[in-house]
Amino acid sequence: MICFFSEKVVYFPEIIWFGKEMKSIENMVLSRIYGRGKGFVFSSADFIDEFRDNNIDKALSELTKQGKIRRIIRGLYDYPKYSELLQQPLSPDIEQIAQALARKFRWRIEPSGDTALNLLKLSTQVPGRYIYHSDGPNRSYEIGNTTLEFKKTVLKEIGFKYSISGLIVAALKSLGKNHIDENVITTLQNQIDPKMCSKILKDTKTVTGWIYDAIKQICKDER
Repeated sequence: MICFFSEKVVYFPEIIWFGKEMKSIENMVLSRIYGRGKGFVFSSADFIDEFRDNNIDKALSELTKQGKIRRIIRGLYDYPKYSELLQQPLSPDIEQIAQALARKFRWRIEPSGDTALNLLKLSTQVPGRYIYHSDGPNRSYEIGNTTLEFKKTVLKEIGFKYSISGLIVAALKSLGKNHIDENVITTLQNQIDPKMCSKILKDTKTVTGWIYDAIKQICKDER
């Protein structure tokens, strides 16, 4: 390292350059986080294609200190949604957390029927545990007062491009063909972004016939 001395000031060009580089990486990482919108849950693995591991970890740590992102558990963060009514950040989204962990560890996952029903507001029970089937190891995480559990099992409904597709299929399977009524259809319509309907229809076209018929009813006004 070369230092330039004057009577009052000592300059360290390499330190200054490194600080600017890290600030630039922070800004780039933050831009990508903001681009995914509030509620996005992520880990350093989501940025590994663009930045070095140690740079990402430092950037995420600094952004957490600045209050721009929130640490959920070790190695996992979110860009929290904010409630104007409650005047505080909302709890992190369990489905987003599950998907972020799946990306981080390269697991394939699918929600259990009860988990899908809860996430899609088709169950009135207040869950304390969310269960996902996985081709990875058995793992359990405590998220506040909620347990997120992954159970190693044979995956039957997998390969959907969009997580919402897997949730809908799991929920409909859990309910069963004879329990798909107008109330279920309406509730699911209210949980889905209309812009996603064409993608969901394409994503689920190979599922069991009666399930796909129900999905077509859910998306009938948006195809």
